[in-house]
Amino acid sequence: MTFLRKRFLEDLQLHGYSPRTIDAYVRAVRQLSEHYQKSPDRITEEELRQYFLYNKNIRKWSRVASTISLCGIKFFFEKTLRQEWTTFKLVRPPKEKKLPPILSLKEVRSILINTKMDYHRACLTAIYSLGLRLQEGTHLQVADIDSDRMFVHIHRGKGNKDRFIPLPERTLQILRQHWQTHKNPHLLFPAPGRGQIHMPTTDKPMPKASIQNAFRMAVQKAKIIKSVSVRHLRHAYAVHLLEAGVEFRFVQEYLGHSDPRTTMIYTRLINKALANPVSILNSVMADL
Repeated sequence: MTFLRKRFLEDLQLHGYSPRTIDAYVRAVRQLSEHYQKSPDRITEEELRQYFLYNKNIRKWSRVASTISLCGIKFFFEKTLRQEWTTFKLVRPPKEKKLPPILSLKEVRSILINTKMDYHRACLTAIYSLGLRLQEGTHLQVADIDSDRMFVHIHRGKGNKDRFIPLPERTLQILRQHWQTHKNPHLLFPAPGRGQIHMPTTDKPMPKASIQNAFRMAVQKAKIIKSVSVRHLRHAYAVHLLEAGVEFRFVQEYLGHSDPRTTMIYTRLINKALANPVSILNSVMADL
């Protein structure tokens, strides 16, 4: 490891970024370096300007990809190299006003029923019924489940924030049934490995790609034409709770949003015909 890379990693760690964010920022600077085939500390401001233009006009990067690249490179130049360049004040990925597609209760149920493997279905069920991000779901620990208080403790979510989420009774039953199949002392969703023989002892969580592939196949089998991925289960969770009459501030807390404006988008997607807030999540999983 070069001195510059080591210094960059240390700066990111001192700033308190999560390992996932650190990986993304390091990758952004590496991509910049590979683009010009030279060390990033030798790149000029004009080259940096042209790189961002190239990503926007030629590569046509999405707003998310552009933002991650900008934040990582900006941190490297401003914090590690102490370069205060005007270019960073000009580069701003345009805000998107697109609304995500929302899966109905019937569609969520159909996806879960059509998930082929039981351990994939159990993980996707937890992701939907707890409103989790994909990594939060795959990394769930046995100790995170408080069956006495019927809450799940999410540790170090996005922004390194902890939060508590209500645990539906049916979800608890599904998680218990799933745990009985492997009895790993720590992980709820251990990596199955070849023949699933390592599930009781492994310390590696189920690969995210495995869940993504299982979800994609279930969507196809359920004949759902909406362009959705695993993260849309979290969107559905938020909308379904709001439709059920759950107070906005609670939904914000369950999702782990610091800014209420992030949660506010879901209020534009709800069906005003409200259902029973106690039974809405259990109803989706009734046939599982």
